[in-house]
Amino acid sequence: MQWQDGGQIRLALETVFNDILETRLRGVPVINPALSVQAVGFNPFNEDWLGVLITPWFMNLLLLPGPDSHWREQPPGSKFEQSFPYGIFEFTLAHEAQLGTYALCSLFSPMFQFDNQSTALGAAQSALQGLLTAPAARVVSRRNLLRGSFGSRE
Repeated sequence: MQWQDGGQIRLALETVFNDILETRLRGVPVINPALSVQAVGFNPFNEDWLGVLITPWFMNLLLLPGPDSHWREQPPGSKFEQSFPYGIFEFTLAHEAQLGTYALCSLFSPMFQFDNQSTALGAAQSALQGLLTAPAARVVSRRNLLRGSFGSRE
């Protein structure tokens, strides 16, 4: 699949995962009925498209491949590490016929800790923002090092 923009990605993800909800997951007890399928973000990141997919059964970071993705030809189930400003995260490849191959990193599953869609959306937006922000450097004084306390973030 050749992705053109975030709007195309959001529409495709929401369509496919709503269909999965209605067919494959009908009656499955891990569904949080207070939540719905929602694709969040999906902007270019390096050679890929990065965003979060919220469903009633999981919240995952997703990478969808750009034309120069280094992982796009690997088989489903393969794993790779992706660097972000916050750190390195492991992604697993998956495949859906209507989407092609994509990479996922689980944030929450199941989703029962979320009372409503707006709370889940806030968590998804915070996760994306945090992922794209480098952690603050730690300041360690000699005294704290000797005490075993490794300082505070500035």
